Amino acid sequence: MANYCEICGKGIVSGMNVSHSHLKTKRTWKPNIQRVRAIVNGEVKRVNVCTRCLRSGNVQRDI
Repeated sequence: MANYCEICGKGIVSGMNVSHSHLKTKRTWKPNIQRVRAIVNGEVKRVNVCTRCLRSGNVQRDI
């Protein structure tokens, strides 16, 4: 599955795990992407959308 939102473009972000002794290791944060049926330009399509866009109403879901 794609790891980016087709509506807002949110994707994977990288950073560091920092321990108590301040050792650093690489890590990633992945967005919560859902594959939903949505109405896009008047027709039903399957799109990869983050839950923030679903919750805020940026996507009109097909029921």
